[in-house]
This record gives sequence, structure tokens and C-alpha cells, in this order.
Amino acid sequence: MKTLKVNGIIIAENNMGDFDKMVTLLTPNLGKISCSARGARRPKSQLMAGTQFLCFGEYMLFKGSDTYTINSCEPIEVFYNIRTDYDKLMCSADVTKIVKDVTTENQNSFNTLKLFLNTIYTISETNKDLDFVKSVFKLRLSKILGFSPNVNECVCCKTKENLTHFSFKDNGFKCSICANQDTGAFKMSEGTKSGIIYSIKADSKKIFSFTVNEASRKELEVISKIYLNDKLDM
Repeated sequence: MKTLKVNGIIIAENNMGDFDKMVTLLTPNLGKISCSARGARRPKSQLMAGTQFLCFGEYMLFKGSDTYTINSCEPIEVFYNIRTDYDKLMCSADVTKIVKDVTTENQNSFNTLKLFLNTIYTISETNKDLDFVKSVFKLRLSKILGFSPNVNECVCCKTKENLTHFSFKDNGFKCSICANQDTGAFKMSEGTKSGIIYSIKADSKKIFSFTVNEASRKELEVISKIYLNDKLDM
């Protein structure tokens, strides 16, 4: 058996037998892996805290021929505030489901993991609107997955002026003239346009460091949901 030390976050946990668990761990280099945690549900188990949903920690793994086993773990962050707030927990569960759907084993998931941790931290440690957080997460994830919308110019005529619509069909901004030929294009405010650009282009540590008004938050929610769902066929 091979011993590995990895950092990762628990994105799913399931009980097995009387005292064991099977958990799904998202790691930067191994991607999404399933790991058995023997005895993790015993009251005095050293694995108990580190194998809870959304625990980020350092894990010592044994790799068998086709399975991983957690030998020991050291929790780094358990995001306690999420565990005591139902709305934050539900929002985190929604984000986690998306991450589970887009990750696989033996995949470089560094950027996805970084975005996920940043998002969960924002949910846990701030009072930002949760729908806003999910919208920004979805837009940034689309970029990481290779589906970044064109936000630099009109996707049709290439003008950089009067970009008033978001085209789901053509994956990006359209000017008001070209949007007339796209019945599915979504008219957006200037605040929404700026929010999309910031979500796509900002430094990864600062993607949630902006605000928009309520109308723009709703527009961001619609655009991010339809766009990512379309790309992932969700």
C-alpha cells in the first residue's frame, strides 16, 4: 500500500456499518476521491471531526489497489457558522452538488478547489446575500471549466460599445443592434454587466469583493443559472 498526504475538503459523507464512514474528498491533484474512514463514528475516534461534511484538513491516506483509506487527519477549518445556520447550510449544499458534478478522480482540481473553498468561506464568514454568492461562484466556475463567456466585445459585430445584452446562444455580450436578432438574449443593466466582468476577471481572492443593487443581483442570478446549466446540461 502507498501512503499519501493530501489537503482536501469533505464534500460527501455516508455511514457504513456501525461505526465506519465512506467520505468523498476533493483534493487539488487527485481530484474527487472516495475514502473509507474506519471507526470514524466512534465517540472517541480521532477521525470524527475531520470526516464531517465541509471539513477542510490534512489527510494521511493509504492507497490500495483501487481504494483509499484515511489513516489520520488534522482539521484545518470546519466552517462552524455554516453548521448553525440553515440557509447557509442549504446554500453550501447547492454549491457542493455542482462541484461534485463537475469533478472526477485523477483530475487536476486545484482551481476548482480554490474557488470552492473561497465560496464556502464567504458563505460561512460574511453576511453577503447567498444568491449573489452562488451567482458569482457559477460565473467563475464557468471560466475554470473552459466555458468563459466573451465579455470583452459584442460576440457578433465585435464592437465594444453599447453592450446591453447577454446571449446564451452565442456565449457572451451583444450590443443592442445585434441583440435584436437574438430573441433569447437577456437585457442587462450596467451594474450586471460590470458584475459579470468582475466575476470572470478578478483575482481569485477578490471575486466576492464587490456589490450590486438588488435588481442586478436578480439579473446575475438568472444569467449565471441559465448559462452554467446550459453548459453542463443540468
